[in-house]
Amino acid sequence: MTTADQTATPEQELAPPTDTAPLPATDTAPLPAADSSAATTAGRSVQSFARRAVARLGGATLAFTVLAAVFGGLFTVLTPPFWGHDEITQFGRAYQVAHGGLLPQRIHDDRGNAYGGDVPSSITALMGYALKDYTTNPDEPDPMVENPARYEQLTSTAVSDAAEPVWFTNTAAYSPVPYIPAAIGIRLGELFGLDVGGMLLITRLAGLAAYLAVVGFGLYALRAHRVQWLAFTVAVLPIAVFQAGTVTADTMTNALAILVCALLVKALFLGERLGRMEIGALLAATILLPVSKPTYVLLAMLVVLVPADRFGFTGWRRWIPWVFAATGALAFAVWMKIAAPTGDGMGLMRPQHQWRSVRPGDQLSGILGDPPQFVHVLGESIALRDQRWFSQFFGELGFAYIDVPALSMLACLLAFAVSLGISERMNAAAFRRTLIVALTVAASVAMIYVTLYMSFTPVGYYIVDGVQGRYFVPLAIVAFAVLLRWMPLRLTDTAGKTPTVGPAVTVIVTTSAALIAAAAKYYTVVWG
Repeated sequence: MTTADQTATPEQELAPPTDTAPLPATDTAPLPAADSSAATTAGRSVQSFARRAVARLGGATLAFTVLAAVFGGLFTVLTPPFWGHDEITQFGRAYQVAHGGLLPQRIHDDRGNAYGGDVPSSITALMGYALKDYTTNPDEPDPMVENPARYEQLTSTAVSDAAEPVWFTNTAAYSPVPYIPAAIGIRLGELFGLDVGGMLLITRLAGLAAYLAVVGFGLYALRAHRVQWLAFTVAVLPIAVFQAGTVTADTMTNALAILVCALLVKALFLGERLGRMEIGALLAATILLPVSKPTYVLLAMLVVLVPADRFGFTGWRRWIPWVFAATGALAFAVWMKIAAPTGDGMGLMRPQHQWRSVRPGDQLSGILGDPPQFVHVLGESIALRDQRWFSQFFGELGFAYIDVPALSMLACLLAFAVSLGISERMNAAAFRRTLIVALTVAASVAMIYVTLYMSFTPVGYYIVDGVQGRYFVPLAIVAFAVLLRWMPLRLTDTAGKTPTVGPAVTVIVTTSAALIAAAAKYYTVVWG
């Protein structure tokens, strides 16, 4: 057989049989092929766009934006007015900040030392009804909300010109910084002439928008690293998303803390050089976080551990992080001095027989004069309340005090296991720096206990009262980073490589399930 014979054979086989007639020419005959081709092209375009978006923005950034926006918005409308954590006093302080009241203001109160400010009477009427409603809940299976029509009536009224004083000593101690988004929302509500319900809604949404922007930037900074999924898991915890959908200083505080942690992980633990915007964000947060919530001041000070070359600083500029850390510490000290008098009025948050039992000065003297007694009280607190703090870390939703379901906790735990298992080894951080971070986290936890012991716990009380699991959420990312630096175990596939797509899908699915279950339970219990 010749070469020509070999090439001719397949051509002959491909020729159509002589007894095969062509397909009839009809109007519909060519359409399936055309539709299939168009669908295939469209599918490829969508896949190409998705790949480019993930490569450019990061999978965790995109997933966070979608989940936090959807479920944060859902909690914004599901949560009855002022049923968020301290939302009555949080809104009062935000309203004060929106109208120029930056410093704590004394108000008259026959019970004793009190701080607050004026709020429109139509809003205080809603506050009063909400307070009564969530403190007088019926037994199961009746819904917590007694009369939805009453809420519709109160929220549909115009914001009145007349105002009356509202007590918010507990939030008067906060600086204006974490209330900036809420204050902007209030001013927009006034600009657009919204009614009471619209005013509250836009204020909640302003906080949610700030959470999306600040945390989204932190996740974007980690887009090239697998640890982005760990930061994502913390950012979409049910408690974090719930708070982002209500009016509270914790929304901005959590966002700033997550941003700081994400950038510290990138620069300190991964050894990456920060970009200009990342440097600016980290240095700004170094000042803003300490005055947002005093218990996280030490977290912000960790900026000084980042090697100067990862900022791109040389010469005298190597001291810039130290200058910002010192400025943040000074701002913290100044605000603590300004807010100190409010501590004497915190007892009014407790039952009447304990109104004058919260005395910060006496508690501080007790800690310094008898440290073993304080350690004993702390130990009793852990022994009696640690299970509550654990469940609250995942979510105790607002002043309905609804624990997220077990499904949500299990789903979050699975997401943590997977995201931790695929994270980088964090070898860029030296042992000494890692130890300092670990001690800082421990000291920050201690500050949470000491702060609440002094500002909320009655003298002689058997435990540190007022501690909640949600206070530990902002510390979670750097605490896990320390664990990853010293924990050699990682997840690998059969080829010994760390997978990426499968774990990312798992984390997204499990966190979504946690949020769906939490929202479903909240709606069922509150609204029926």
